[in-house]
Amino acid sequence: MTRAYEEIIDFIAAGTTPSGVVAFQPSEEAKARLADLIHREKTTGLSPEETAELTHYLQLDHLMRLAKARARAHLNRNAKHSYTL
Repeated sequence: MTRAYEEIIDFIAAGTTPSGVVAFQPSEEAKARLADLIHREKTTGLSPEETAELTHYLQLDHLMRLAKARARAHLNRNAKHSYTL
């Protein structure tokens, strides 16, 4: 089974552009895995490995949110700069 956060790591490792960062979305499989982990965390509990997986995903998701905000700012700066040329 692929860990939910591995897609984010693969995306970063492959290199990208600001537009690519803004457009990134996890797959439906990763979203389903994350939903399952969150549901089970609230109901039956998770194994230590699953807890670590969820924690890692949430940390990387936070970083991706920050990266998306910076990428949008970068794109906006470039768009404004190109209009003034």
